[in-house]
Amino acid sequence: MTRRSGPPVVGITLGDPRGIGPEVVAGALAAGAGTGRARFVLIGPEGLVPVSNGGLADLDGVEFDGIGTWQGGDRTEAGAIAAAAIERGIELAMRGEIDGLVTAPISKEAISAAGYPFPGHTEFLRDRTGVPDVTMVMAAEQTPLGGPLRLALATVHIPLRSVPDLITEDLLVRRATIAAHGLRDWWGILEPRLAFAGLNPHASEGGLFGDEEERVFRPAIRRLVDEKEVEACGPFPADTVFRKCIAGEVDLVVVPYHDVGLAVLKTLAPEAGINVTTGLPFPRTSPDHGTAFDIAGRGIADPRSMAAAIEACIDFCERHRREPESE
Repeated sequence: MTRRSGPPVVGITLGDPRGIGPEVVAGALAAGAGTGRARFVLIGPEGLVPVSNGGLADLDGVEFDGIGTWQGGDRTEAGAIAAAAIERGIELAMRGEIDGLVTAPISKEAISAAGYPFPGHTEFLRDRTGVPDVTMVMAAEQTPLGGPLRLALATVHIPLRSVPDLITEDLLVRRATIAAHGLRDWWGILEPRLAFAGLNPHASEGGLFGDEEERVFRPAIRRLVDEKEVEACGPFPADTVFRKCIAGEVDLVVVPYHDVGLAVLKTLAPEAGINVTTGLPFPRTSPDHGTAFDIAGRGIADPRSMAAAIEACIDFCERHRREPESE
């Protein structure tokens, strides 16, 4: 496929119309996120005042792709509109009409009520693009403690009691391999270095607090090094391993479950954190926060995480364009 000339084109879905998605998109773009670096296609319903009614649609380099009309409604209607925007964004990306996709927050309850059986964007995107698997990577390229913090989640939206049974050698190898490819393809880190956070306190303290580190994690790390030629180390206690990434000793930490990683990221860098779906055929990013229904429409939502997601998506698109095309 011949690549389009000119700046990248980035699609931005507006998320649940009842939440802060439309206003953080408006705030980020109005503040200059991506100005001069990309063109934007906003995907969402007509009737969103900050966006389609005399708002962002009038800015240079911004187009609006209307998906229905929003005049208020219940969660099922909101979920249907949000899901339709995601479907449209995927369609445009798979056809090559946009280079990357940024997604504003959705309500998992709302899209479920609308008939979409996905626990979040990650699984929605995986299934609709037809890729075999993806890995959720959460990242902040700037932290108050120094370097960046990047996390790959081995498991995502599941009950904590299910985690030990789901953490297998194959799962860890698959998640880490996809994340490593993402570091190469999107971040341009040609020889990524991965560290693993253990599952148990003190990474089991030599078997005193569990056996998963010895029985599951160490074989997975050996396979990554021997078969996948990925630089990997650990497992390390989860209360110290994140320092290795911030200090620049590794490029990413693989964490066994959702909160052990995100609690650290969202405490350290709540305004700079983003979500990246590695394993897709195009870059996809989002802010690291949710719909925040409690503050929506009050004009106080912070657009900085959305701005970081937009800038990162442009970076990834530009890097992808610089790669030589296959014959």
